[in-house]
Amino acid sequence: MNLLNSSSGNRRRELGFLILYAAAFYAFIIHRSLQLSRDHYLKLFGLRPGWLLPHRLNDVSDAQWRNFQGNLPVLTVVFTLFTLIANLLRTSFHLKARGMSIIWILISFTYLSYLHGACIIFILSIASVNFLLVKIFARTKYFSFVFWIFNIFFLLCNRVYEGYSFSMIGQQWAYLDNFRGTFRWHICFNFVVLRMISFGYDYHWAHRDSRFDHKKHIQRCDICKSGKTCYQSLQERGVQNDKFSFMTYLSYLVYAPLYLAGPIVSFNAFASQLDVPQNNLSARDIAWYGLRWVFSLLLMELMTHLFYYNAFAISGLWKELHPMDVFIIGYGVLIFMWLKFFLIWRYFRFWSLICGIEVPENMPRCINNCYNLEPFGRTGMLPTTNGLYLYIPLGGTRRKLLNVWVVFTFVAIWHDLEWKLLSWAWLTCLFFIPEMILKSAVNAFQVESTHGEFVVRELSAVAGAITITCLMVANLVGFVIGPSGISWLISQFLNREGLPVLAGMLLTFYVGTKWVCACHFYDWSKVGLSCSLCSTSVMQSKVAAKLARCNRPRWLKAGMETNVRPKFQIRDGFADIIIQGMWVHAEDI
Repeated sequence: MNLLNSSSGNRRRELGFLILYAAAFYAFIIHRSLQLSRDHYLKLFGLRPGWLLPHRLNDVSDAQWRNFQGNLPVLTVVFTLFTLIANLLRTSFHLKARGMSIIWILISFTYLSYLHGACIIFILSIASVNFLLVKIFARTKYFSFVFWIFNIFFLLCNRVYEGYSFSMIGQQWAYLDNFRGTFRWHICFNFVVLRMISFGYDYHWAHRDSRFDHKKHIQRCDICKSGKTCYQSLQERGVQNDKFSFMTYLSYLVYAPLYLAGPIVSFNAFASQLDVPQNNLSARDIAWYGLRWVFSLLLMELMTHLFYYNAFAISGLWKELHPMDVFIIGYGVLIFMWLKFFLIWRYFRFWSLICGIEVPENMPRCINNCYNLEPFGRTGMLPTTNGLYLYIPLGGTRRKLLNVWVVFTFVAIWHDLEWKLLSWAWLTCLFFIPEMILKSAVNAFQVESTHGEFVVRELSAVAGAITITCLMVANLVGFVIGPSGISWLISQFLNREGLPVLAGMLLTFYVGTKWVCACHFYDWSKVGLSCSLCSTSVMQSKVAAKLARCNRPRWLKAGMETNVRPKFQIRDGFADIIIQGMWVHAEDI
């Protein structure tokens, strides 16, 4: 028992140090960011008079955020109207899938006619051909090849020809080029492509034996046990053949709340919820979700009023700064980008939830909580479609080291035809290789002593620090400096001024990794584990029951006497360690 108390005391002292270090780090970052913004604001582009804080400028240099922010009042009015109409008609006439498909087609095409004008013809034409291809080839062995070639072909052509012009078809159609709407259709069509892929594969798999065991899933999922239906169940259990109609397909492709920016919901889940609206989240849950979004929006506004990170990036001024300031600006740009996508995706997800369609969360994890590459890929940068409909058909984990190159390259092309995005994809894949190798090595490693536990924990934290640094480099290259800036970035941190900054950066990320692991440990050992499939809770009693089935020597851990020796593994990356046997994945229970 003395050993346990000593270990617990050491952990508390370590946690105290981590908290102090984190507080000091962010105090320094905030102070220096304010100083940089104050000293250089006259040289920065994209600053406008602010509204939140008096006498402060607001950084609206990011075009995507500026457009979203400027159109937010109009979008809110429009979606309020759409939501009222759809829910009122559903309730009044007891509409199911077919009726709601018609309602959403009418609402969505009214919306699209304003956005794209006559270019709706292009969307309908490509979508119709895709529907025919799916119906013809879905039961053949050539389906995946034909299907992916078709979708990638139009994904590239749309960009190369910038959405086409009607004069390409014939001069008699040229007058339609004067009615192209207010928003370029081929930009939004990237999300339509992902939905076409989802429809195709869900129809393809509907004609094959399902591997999804619904009864077993209900036993493991607290949401389904309670009489509700989790998203995992909606996605995996499939729908009847009559749901794969052209009307449902079309309403899925242009579903107004998710049309502009996603997130992506699978066709199976969408069609199921047209019949029966989602019951996983109550009206109170959705209201709280919306209120949290408002708080996040205020946080974003506060950040752009105080710190001009993105303005530094687009102005190129950060190249003239000290390496420490370059790190601060780069770190700030990544936080800004994460919060921007977080707000955009959650805004549209909120409206979808009100309309009765549950959508998976694109960014369930904060950027500061990503210390390895696999969860990073699963939380935001890679749409769910790519994992389910590209990664799995390519062989999944059996060919992981090869498949990630295909998946990330597709994601880069899907975003835009730019070298810097391809550089982001390939750098991420390159950094992924050592993580996978080290993960396999540590999985085979058995800890036999307290000293061994300490060594594994420290090595995992070091590896986490290296991974975070690699992620920062890849994202800065992909979204800020481009491939031409790689040599400049390296030279800045490998000179006399940059080396101390690099060392401090690695130390900070090392401490950050240990902090995140400590938070998980103290949270999960008291409350339970979060199920990655359904966001359900796997309580400590279940963990103990699972561990009790292992035939290992008696060991004291986490305040309990059990028959389990501490087990250390790396499941999702360098630093996903199972601390003292308490970090167990829900799918193992």
